[in-house]
Amino acid sequence: MSQHSGIKAVIAAMSANIAIAVMKLVAWLLTGAASMLAEAIHSFADSANQILILIGGKAASKKADDLHPFGFGRDRYIAGFMVAIILFSMGGLFALYEAYHKFKEVRAGHPNDLLESVWWWVPLVVLAGSIIAESLSLRTAVHESKPLKGKQGWFRFIRTSKSPELPVILLEDTAALLGLAFALIGVGMTLLTGVGYWDVVGSGAIGILLIIVAVILASETKSLLLGEAASPEHVAQIESAIAGTPGIEKVIYLKTVHLGPEEIMVAAKIAVPPALLAADLADLINLAEAAVRGTVPMVGPMYLEPDVLRENEAAVTSE
Repeated sequence: MSQHSGIKAVIAAMSANIAIAVMKLVAWLLTGAASMLAEAIHSFADSANQILILIGGKAASKKADDLHPFGFGRDRYIAGFMVAIILFSMGGLFALYEAYHKFKEVRAGHPNDLLESVWWWVPLVVLAGSIIAESLSLRTAVHESKPLKGKQGWFRFIRTSKSPELPVILLEDTAALLGLAFALIGVGMTLLTGVGYWDVVGSGAIGILLIIVAVILASETKSLLLGEAASPEHVAQIESAIAGTPGIEKVIYLKTVHLGPEEIMVAAKIAVPPALLAADLADLINLAEAAVRGTVPMVGPMYLEPDVLRENEAAVTSE
């Protein structure tokens, strides 16, 4: 995927989240609504996440050096993993803590600040405006993702994407819209019924939602950090390009790993004629490498190990 597409969606989301976070914080200061404080922390956490993604993208663009001969492409995965941790700690846990704190206040019979405030209407206006802003941000992320998603479903796209930026923004914006809906229900029902427990439910639901999203993000980015193979489509294309090179008898095995979202390392053992001269073998390997890179341009380091396919090995392989 093009990193530019992900960065565009990240910047759009970050711009919306910073403005929304400030408005939510003001609404909480005016009314004391727990759902508004939970949502403010959520938006500030999202803003920090997007800054981390931008930093990770810049770090990943550094050139390889002696200590990191395969480059810094996985810095983008590290940023994605840190996003999941921040979303969990700053967003989810704080929202649950605020829900618990508000629950104790309601249970003790303390006056509800939201019901007594002359600014009771401010949270409703802020939440409505936030829903519009988050919807526009999500629309940008969806627009940038569609060419890359193809015909696969959205959940599969998030699960299989090798680039962290767009899946992170898609999940964050979706969670933000759901969180706003929970906050709107919590604040709205508190105002309608005069029962403060609705505000507690809204804040608690936001916390649980953020923890679920954080677990999904952490799971996916952990898999990428450990080193995921290329997609089945790319593996098939790479194998076909090697096997189709004149002079190569067979691909005995093939292994791939993503060094970053746009770089694949390839290692393969290939069967070649037993009487091949060293110079001819070198030319053959160079032809195979050129064929692979011409088919899958994101292939970077490539290591082809020549071998001779003996009669018993050929029988086992064919079986």
